[in-house]
This record gives sequence, structure tokens and C-alpha cells, in this order.
Amino acid sequence: MEKIQNEQLELIAGTHSKNRNSFCGDTYYFAQEGNSFVCLLADGLGSGRYAYESSQAAAEIVKRDWQEESVEGMMNLINTAMFQKRGAAVALFKIDFNARSFEYTCVGNIRFYLYAKDGKLTYPLPVTGYLSGRPQRYRMERFTYEPGSKFLVHSDGVNLLNTKELMRYRSAEQIAAELDAVALKSNDDATFLVGNLL
Repeated sequence: MEKIQNEQLELIAGTHSKNRNSFCGDTYYFAQEGNSFVCLLADGLGSGRYAYESSQAAAEIVKRDWQEESVEGMMNLINTAMFQKRGAAVALFKIDFNARSFEYTCVGNIRFYLYAKDGKLTYPLPVTGYLSGRPQRYRMERFTYEPGSKFLVHSDGVNLLNTKELMRYRSAEQIAAELDAVALKSNDDATFLVGNLL
């Protein structure tokens, strides 16, 4: 697992490929510059090398453009990059730590949850389908958070039954340990990122 911790955020990410395949079709990327943070989770269609190539192409765009481009702008670039590739489900968000706000969008079966300290669970519904190079509409979501809120984003290889219960009393490390155990047993590529907003 990969972990970062600073004054604004504690984040733990983990990923496991299907059947220990050398290519994982899931790719995540995150970066922070000052009070701005970006996070991508891309799940290439299927598994193996071509799924890996699609999800990596999404990550390369975010890595290159996230400081200049909006979330919607990056999704358009990722969609264009999927032309003649397998395609990918993509969740992408930016956090503004000063404004304590998220800008979020998702196409495909990646799940995102924001759990507030008062027990409120925000769960934006993704647009069905996947990015393939064809014209695509995005549902842009914006929401604010309080310090002490937690978020979770995971690919469909992570099978969760009671997300609210999982996030209620546990620390980011405890949540990540449980998710890692679930991901290990998955018969699909499985990736998660869990964050604690400080």
C-alpha cells in the first residue's frame, strides 16, 4: 500500500491485479501542490495488458495536465486518448483545501463515498458506460466537507456490503486494512483509495 500524510490529508491507496497478473487494469494517480489535490482512479475494460494500457493513458493525462485543466477538461482529454484503445471507467476529482470543496465526476462503475463526521454519507451516482473516444457527457458534482470527513473511492473489484458501517468508527489505516483484505480475495483487478481530511 502507498501512503501520504500532511497537514491537510491522510491518504492510503492499495491495488491488486486479477490472479496476480503482471498487468493490472486499474491505475490510480494522485498529486498535491499547495492547497490543491487531484485524484484519479481508472479501470481499464477487462483485465491484462490492454486494460492496463487504457488506464495508464488516463493517468498520464492527469499527471501532465492537472494543474492547468479543470476536471471536465481532463475528462475530455482522457476520453480522446481512449480512441482505438479498450476504454476505461474513470473517476476523477480535485480538492481545494482552502475552500474545503470537491469537484468530482465519474463515468463507469467506480464508487465514491464522502463520509462526514455527523454520519452523513454522500454518494454521487456515476454516469453509466465508459470512456471510449465517443462523445460523452459528464455529470459534474461539487460538494464541501468538514475537517474529519473521510472519503473512499474504489474500483468494482472491491466488493463492499456496508460502506457506511466500514467508515463510521475506523481510522483510515483500519479502513485500508479491511479493504486490502477484500481486494486480495477479488477475482478482478481491485483498487481503493481512502482518505482522511484533516
